[in-house]
Amino acid sequence: METIYRAYKYRMYPTNEQKVLINKHIGCCRWLYNYALEKKTKAYKKDKTRLSRFDLSADLPMLKKQEETEWLKEVNSQSLQMSLKNMDEAFTRFFRDKKGFPRFKSKHHPRKSFNIPQSTKVDWDNKRVSVPKIKNIKFALDRKPTGTIKSSTVSKTPTNKYFISILIDTGIKPPKKYKIKPKTSVGVDLGVKDFLVTSNGEKINNPKHLKNNLHRLKNCKAERARKRKVVKTEEKLISE
Repeated sequence: METIYRAYKYRMYPTNEQKVLINKHIGCCRWLYNYALEKKTKAYKKDKTRLSRFDLSADLPMLKKQEETEWLKEVNSQSLQMSLKNMDEAFTRFFRDKKGFPRFKSKHHPRKSFNIPQSTKVDWDNKRVSVPKIKNIKFALDRKPTGTIKSSTVSKTPTNKYFISILIDTGIKPPKKYKIKPKTSVGVDLGVKDFLVTSNGEKINNPKHLKNNLHRLKNCKAERARKRKVVKTEEKLISE
């Protein structure tokens, strides 16, 4: 039976050397994502060929040997594979769900991250987390989860703060779904015109709190502006 998964996010405080490695992972995963997207797009436009992420994974050994892309060897190969998987899933959503064609990732995008599908190790007592290629990163522990670590995601904010989100298998079974009894159950549909409509035909009108109180809001704003003007006048008189 399936169990409940929960994600826990923690602020990290990497050293300068660790920051370099984290940024390398982010950059390499972004580059590979764009490389795979371009190759898949060209193949599809040429003869409708749909390359799988496994077809693209076959390019990795060759890319790591080429002089212009040998820097791919410096990062965790699992994270590179996850980048290919994420791109392939975005491509699939475009055809299956019509969610919009995948976009190339910019290095100027505010959210930067990479995934670690396995081998994340946490020393909860000493507040250190290790991922492949980057060991013993200091982090702030505000709550200690119980369960098995499944995967993690390292991210960097526009203000150069670093975080790790750790996915935990809690081992807790989800609550049982109760059987719906038509005779004692009522469906509720929330709307705009009507606040809600029930399956037995009952309608509750929209109270329109905002519309009915706009005049009060206008008066409160005017009163606040008047008070601020009085305060400024008093401050001016005192200073003189």
